[in-house]
Amino acid sequence: MGNSTFEEEIQRTGELVYTNVGYSMMPLIRQHRDLVVIKKPQGRCRKYDVPLYKRADGKYILHRILAVRPQDYVIRGDNCWKKEYGITDSQIVGVLSAVVRDGKTIPVTDWRYQAYARLWHASFPARAAFLPCRVLLGRIRRKLRK
Repeated sequence: MGNSTFEEEIQRTGELVYTNVGYSMMPLIRQHRDLVVIKKPQGRCRKYDVPLYKRADGKYILHRILAVRPQDYVIRGDNCWKKEYGITDSQIVGVLSAVVRDGKTIPVTDWRYQAYARLWHASFPARAAFLPCRVLLGRIRRKLRK
């Protein structure tokens, strides 16, 4: 890829393959271990698509679409709690087309991936209810280590 931007790479080759940095898409994408394949978007994105978009501060973010609205999208990472509103088509650089995990390519069209996306989204209320317990356990664990 050299020193080209993500946009330039997608424009030049039609896709972008890179190792993810960050935990916001865990457990689907593991930091520094899995590869993501990003392709140029074909029209508007749909619910459960995972776009790569560029924020106003220049950061590239890879999160899942929760809702498609007429002018924008509501987006959240699989391992995040806050929704992000107002992501527009002009900010979207590409869309996840596959994940390469342990040498195996998992296309987003695979039924297992589709089931994961829907189940993970549907389980959010239960995971959100568990968060305070997880935080409390972490605090107790840290106090015990002192």
